Amino acid sequence: MPMPSSEVIVIGSGPNGLACATRLAQKGAKVTLLDSLSTPGGGASPREFAPGFTTSLAHLTRGIDARVAKGMNLERHGLSFQTLQTTLLGANPITVSRGKTSSQDTEYARLHDRLTHFARVLAPFRALPPPRLGKGNDWLTLSRLGLGIRALGKTEFRELLRMLLINAADVAEDDLTDTRLQGFLAFEATLGSWLGPRSPNSLILLLNHLAIGPDPLAPKGGMQALAAAMAKAAVAAGVTIRQNAKVTRILTKDDRATGVQLTDGETLTAQAVVSTLHPGLTLRTLVGPRALDAGLYTRAGHIHSRGGTASLTLALKALPKLDNPGNRLIIAPSVTAVENAFNPVKYGQVPDAPVLEAYIPTTLDPRTDSHHILTANVQFAPHAPENPDQARAQMLENTLRVLETHIPGLRALILHQDLLMPQDVATLYGNPGGNWHHAELAVEQMLFLRPLRDLSQYQTPLDGLWLAGAGSHPGGGITGSSGWNAAEAMERTL
Repeated sequence: MPMPSSEVIVIGSGPNGLACATRLAQKGAKVTLLDSLSTPGGGASPREFAPGFTTSLAHLTRGIDARVAKGMNLERHGLSFQTLQTTLLGANPITVSRGKTSSQDTEYARLHDRLTHFARVLAPFRALPPPRLGKGNDWLTLSRLGLGIRALGKTEFRELLRMLLINAADVAEDDLTDTRLQGFLAFEATLGSWLGPRSPNSLILLLNHLAIGPDPLAPKGGMQALAAAMAKAAVAAGVTIRQNAKVTRILTKDDRATGVQLTDGETLTAQAVVSTLHPGLTLRTLVGPRALDAGLYTRAGHIHSRGGTASLTLALKALPKLDNPGNRLIIAPSVTAVENAFNPVKYGQVPDAPVLEAYIPTTLDPRTDSHHILTANVQFAPHAPENPDQARAQMLENTLRVLETHIPGLRALILHQDLLMPQDVATLYGNPGGNWHHAELAVEQMLFLRPLRDLSQYQTPLDGLWLAGAGSHPGGGITGSSGWNAAEAMERTL
C-alpha cells in the first residue's frame, strides 16, 4: 500500500535539490528529500577515495546564488568562503586576481573589465525562468532587463552581441598578446564543457562563469562544509531528508505524477514530484514511455550530455614546493594547448597533454597529520572511450606527467591517487555522459531551449512533475540557482 508522505517529493540532495526543498518548505509545504547517496550534497558530498582520505567531485565554486545564500541563511549555518587567487604555472608563473595580473598586463585587465561588465548585465537572467517564445512572459521584468542591456550604449551593445556569438580563441588572440593569458581565457571559457576554444559560441560560457561570480571560491571546511550547511538549513526549514533512498520509478496515474517507488519497493505519494536528476534520466527511465508523449520521450533521449572533464585526487605525504600552494593552479599554456587537448576527445581518445585546474584544499583546512590532498579538473577526457580502463590509465599517466613537469617532485609525494573519468561520474552520480551540467551548456541548450523547448519552464507536460536540476536553466555549478528558480515557478502554479 502506498504510504502518505508529503505534499512535495524532491529527488536528489545536491545543491539544487536542497535549495528547492528549502524554499518550498519555507512557504509551508511538507517536503521530503530523497537521495541515493549516504550524505547530502550531490557533487559536493564527501567521498572516501583511500583509507582516511576524502574528497568530493566539486572542489571550487564561483559562489552560491545570492538568493539561495540569503534565503537559506547559510552563513548562520556555518558557511563561509575564501577567495582564491589563480596562478598560471609555467616557466614564468603569473598570478591573476579580478583582472589584475602580477605581470601588470593592461590588455588582460581591459578585456576582463569589459567581459565582467557584460556578465553583470546578463546575470539577472540567471534568476528568472527563461523567456517564452510567445505568451506567458513577465514582460515588465524582461523590459527592465532589456533597458539595462540597451543602457550599454550602441557601441557596447553591438560588442556584447558579437561576444555572444564568437568563439573564445578569437577573442583571446585578438585582444591579448601574452600566450599564457590567452590560454587561461581559453581554459576558463571551456571548463566543464564539451567545447574547444575554437568551437562556435564558446565565449558565452565564460560570460556565464563571470555572471555567477568574478573569482573562484573555496568553502572553508571544504565542499562537505557547504553541503552540510545547506542540509542544516533544509532541516531547519522543516525538510525531511532521507539518504540511501534511491528512486527507481516515478509513479503516475491519469496523466499525473503521484509519487515515487524506491529500490526496496517502498512507495511514497505526493501532490508534486521534483526531480533534480538529469532530465533525460527522469523522463525516459523514471517515468517511462507509457506516461509521456512519444515525441517528448524521443527528444529527451537526444539531449546532449557529453562530459569532457576528469576529476583527479591525490593524497600527498607533504606539501609540494610551490610559491603559492594555496592558490588555484592552472596549466593551460596557450590557446593551441587547450584546443589540442580537446581534439582527440572528439574521437574517443585521450589527449597527450591535458590542461587542468588544480587546488590543494588542505592549505586552507589542514589535516591533523602532515598529509595533503590535491584535486584537479582535467580537460579533456573522452566520455565513451572504446576501452574505458585503458583510457583511464592513459589519462592518469598523461595528467601526472603534465603535473610533474610543472610541479617537479610531485610524483614522489603521492600516497594514493584516484581518477574519475566522465563514465565514472555517470555511474557514481547518475549523470548520463558524465557532464557537470547534466545537459551540455551550449548555446543550443540554453535559456528557452534548456533542456528542451517544452521543458524550459521547469514544469513538464506531465502534471505534478517538475525539473529543478543542472539540466534546467541556468545550468550547473555549485549555485543552487536552478532549484531556487524551480521552487519559485512552483509557487506561482501550485
